[in-house]
Amino acid sequence: MTNVKKNIDINRKASSSSWFNGLVWISSFLILFIFIGLILKLLWGSQQAFATFGIEFLTRAIWNPVTQQYGAVSAVLGTLVTSLIGIVIAIPLAFGSAYALSEIIPIRISRIVTPIIQLLAAVPSIIFGMWGFFFIVPLMARYVQPFLKHNFGHIPILSALFSGPPFGVGLFTGGLILAVMITPFIAAVMQNAFQNTPVLLKESAYSLGATKWEIMRYVTLAWSKKAVLGGIILGWGRALGETMAITFVIGNANKIGWSLFAPSNTISSLIALEFPESATGSLKMSSLMGLGVILMVISFLALFCSRYLLRQSERKLRGN
Repeated sequence: MTNVKKNIDINRKASSSSWFNGLVWISSFLILFIFIGLILKLLWGSQQAFATFGIEFLTRAIWNPVTQQYGAVSAVLGTLVTSLIGIVIAIPLAFGSAYALSEIIPIRISRIVTPIIQLLAAVPSIIFGMWGFFFIVPLMARYVQPFLKHNFGHIPILSALFSGPPFGVGLFTGGLILAVMITPFIAAVMQNAFQNTPVLLKESAYSLGATKWEIMRYVTLAWSKKAVLGGIILGWGRALGETMAITFVIGNANKIGWSLFAPSNTISSLIALEFPESATGSLKMSSLMGLGVILMVISFLALFCSRYLLRQSERKLRGN
C-alpha cells in the first residue's frame, strides 16, 4: 500500500508539473503570436500608403486629406522632439528623487513620500492633459516664452528656438507634460534598484573614506545600471506612445518649425485625431497605419540602442 501511495503521489506531481509547463509554454507563445499578428496587421494595412507614395511617405511633411497627400515627417519629428525633451527633463528629476528617497532622506519621511510619487503613475493621461491645458499652457504663454524670447531672442540659434507668438502650446509644452508623466515610472524603478544595492558594498566604500558622490557613482550606479537603464527606456517608451495628454498641449498642427513653441503633432496624437474620420480601406486609413508602423520601428530602435549601450558598458567593465 505504501508503494502504491508513493507512485500515486509521484504521478500527481508529474501531471501537475506537465500541466504547469504546458500553460507556461502556451502563454509565452500566445503573447508572441499576438505581437506578430499586430505587426502583420499594421504592415498589411499600410501597404496602400507605401505603394502610393513610396519612400516619399517618409520624407514629406504634408498631411492634407483634401488633396489625399500624406507624409510622416512632421509627426515623426514631433514624436522624437517631445519625447527627447521629456526624457531629458525626467532623468535628473527621477534620479534625484529616487536617490534621495533611498539613501539620504530618513526612512520615516521616505515611507510617506514614496507612495505619493508612485501614485502619480496611476493618474490617467487625460488628467495630465487637462492640467497641462489649463495650467501649463497659460504659464508658458504669459511668462516662460516671453521671458525666453526677451532674454535670448538676440542670440542667433536660440532666437530660432524661442521664436513665434506666445500661444503656450507647442513642442516644449508637450515635452514638459511628458516629463511629468514619465518621472514616477523612472523614479520607481531607480529607487527599487538603489535599495537592492548590497549594503556591504556601500559600507566597505565608506570604510575606505569614499564620499556619498563616489559611492553613488562607483558603487550604486555600477551595481544597478541595468535597472536604471531599463527604467529610462520604460519611460521613453511611454513618452513615444503617449496620446491624450500630448494632444491637449502640442497644438495639433501638421508642419515643421524650428521653434520649440511652435504648434506641431506627434504620431500618436495624429492617429487619435484622424482615425475616427478615416474610412476603412481608404488611403488616409492606410497612411495612419503607416504611421503606426513607423512608431513601432522607432520603439524597436530605442530598445536596440539601449541594449547596445548596456553591452558596451559591460565590456568596458570587464576590460577594466
